[in-house]
Amino acid sequence: MFDDRYDLDPVARMRPRRGAVQRREVPLAKGLVVEHSETEWCGAVVGVREGIVQLEDFRGKVRAFPLADGFLIDGEPVRLVMPKRGPAGRQRTASGSFAAAPQPARVAMPSRIFVEGKHDAELVEQVWGADLRAEGVVVELLQGADNLAQVLDVFGPARDRRAGVLLDHLVPGSKESRIADAIGRGPHGAHVLIVGHPFVDIWQAVKPERVGLASWPTIPRSIEWKTGICRALGWPSDDPADIAEAWARIRGRVRHFRDLEPELVGRVEHLIDFVTVPPG
Repeated sequence: MFDDRYDLDPVARMRPRRGAVQRREVPLAKGLVVEHSETEWCGAVVGVREGIVQLEDFRGKVRAFPLADGFLIDGEPVRLVMPKRGPAGRQRTASGSFAAAPQPARVAMPSRIFVEGKHDAELVEQVWGADLRAEGVVVELLQGADNLAQVLDVFGPARDRRAGVLLDHLVPGSKESRIADAIGRGPHGAHVLIVGHPFVDIWQAVKPERVGLASWPTIPRSIEWKTGICRALGWPSDDPADIAEAWARIRGRVRHFRDLEPELVGRVEHLIDFVTVPPG
């Protein structure tokens, strides 16, 4: 009598299959829940930009991964792909403008748009970047409204070299309004357009419902505004990396101009017109 308990090789049955894993293509969509194969990070798609997809987990933490990485949906290997475009027609940019046909990079115009800080520049680029590149308009940072006069002295506005400026909290009686009034009365006033939104910070220009709020929280003046917002939302706020991550989370919810308050949209459009329309 023969014992056949060892006729089958259990190790052989465990050998990996040859050939690449076949992955089903899945078009990207807001809210699609996927798992990153390598890190096992699971979250909903909240944004995609330049080959990077952002996933937000159930705690509200956002991480970014290359779109070319492997992902899983319900345990099934998938390959995330950009959604197919609709029928041929004139495409629109995030600002609502008709997208221009592909063209070589333009030489930058002598006129400039100046914004207070990095977050302002990132939001303007996200929504109006295609329009600005088509016109050859460069956006530069002031690093704070207090630096505006010095920046304009160096820039040297002129009839064919205009400066458009976007300021936060440009309301009657604010520091920003006093700075703007002084510039308007000064030697550069004729060739500078200063506009602003009424919000304490550019974060507030994102409609609150885009981040799940009925309205932005009111922060006491004794607390730094961004830190207070993070605390009110239950987000980390101990160091600059926490603030940067909070802004990435907020900005990741902005898809086009309709996600922004009209008070910002109209001001930016005004600036673009000012620096691109040839002087009469």
